Amino acid sequence: MINRGSGMAIHRKVTGLVLALAIATGAQAQNVPCGGDFNSFLSGLASEAAQRGIPQNAINATLSGARLDQSVLNRDRAQGVFKQTFLEFSQRSVSGYRMNNGAANMQKFAAVFQRAYSQFGVPPEVITAFWALETDFGAVQGDFNTVNALVTLAYDCRRPNLFRPQVFAAMELVAHGDLDPRNTTGAWAGEIGMVQMLPHDILTKGIDGDGDGHVTLKTSAPDAIMTAANMISSLGWRPGEPWLIEVSAPQNIPWEQSGLHTKLSVQQWAQMGITARNGNMPSSGQASLLAPQGRLGPIFLAFPNYDVYLEWNQSFIYSTTAAYFATRLGGAQRYDQGNPEPGLNDSQMRRLQEILQARGYDVGGIDGILGSGTRDAVQAEQIRLGLPADAWPTAALLNRY
Repeated sequence: MINRGSGMAIHRKVTGLVLALAIATGAQAQNVPCGGDFNSFLSGLASEAAQRGIPQNAINATLSGARLDQSVLNRDRAQGVFKQTFLEFSQRSVSGYRMNNGAANMQKFAAVFQRAYSQFGVPPEVITAFWALETDFGAVQGDFNTVNALVTLAYDCRRPNLFRPQVFAAMELVAHGDLDPRNTTGAWAGEIGMVQMLPHDILTKGIDGDGDGHVTLKTSAPDAIMTAANMISSLGWRPGEPWLIEVSAPQNIPWEQSGLHTKLSVQQWAQMGITARNGNMPSSGQASLLAPQGRLGPIFLAFPNYDVYLEWNQSFIYSTTAAYFATRLGGAQRYDQGNPEPGLNDSQMRRLQEILQARGYDVGGIDGILGSGTRDAVQAEQIRLGLPADAWPTAALLNRY
């Protein structure tokens, strides 16, 4: 799920297949063929594909005419990590247009959504939120030739062990008649269709939702809905359980217990005075308290199903927005945005990261990005300094140094 224009890094599903491969093979992952003469590289791909048993006609159709795409490399080098705040991104992403079209699509494809729910236990609003955020219901799917993108990234020696397997998966889709190597387009990192999935995921999780004998995620909403449900289920979705609820929290709670690293029972949170803003608190379950913009902004309880959102996309802001969006499509009211303290600008964030790194914290680099490492370090320093430990960096914290 590469997001065009939002500044997010490569979707976690891009890396899932190869992460397992790297763990299994260790140093062998460093020896994946890459670079050199491009025609020789293509010949090597063809030879390995034949050894894998991929039909020769599919190999030829996939690789004949394949070319390096410099624009793909440019996008790969330029991709950034999320810098928008939760309020900024969620208010831009959960628009009236998307709410209205989401409701309309859930009604239009109600029978398909019911089938997906019956088979996988994934609610319609969860699938629909991803469908909206990824491609605006199929309107913006990317215009990079998929084969060229995958071959280019497999040839490039930055991450060949990640993308080379996807080239072979694409060949298998060609053999199945589910990918046209000359005309199929998608995201710059090779993801395809309304819910932006890689060839390997389509091979292993794809479902023919409309009964035409093919999995066509670019043009078939039923295929996209059923495949997304299967993918979400495979990431660990727990049917019948919540994923995110907005809550109200007293200001005197122990904020050092907020964050994804702490999971307490619903009863424990309730004993602290935390209450649901929409309806009742769940009767049971473990949850984490999330304050994406600090204790004065929106507050949520995140349940085990929230972890699926982080599997879908590693960005905390994207994942929380997607989960919140799904609750809205399911009938929840708009969050109380509160009055959060102003955050730090880019230069201030970099300065804080320099300070935190000098104090021994792993902030993941001096990049001005409020990632998980920086959030954890901020919270630890807030605890040390006796400040409300909500992991939201402010000028008040920076001024303590």
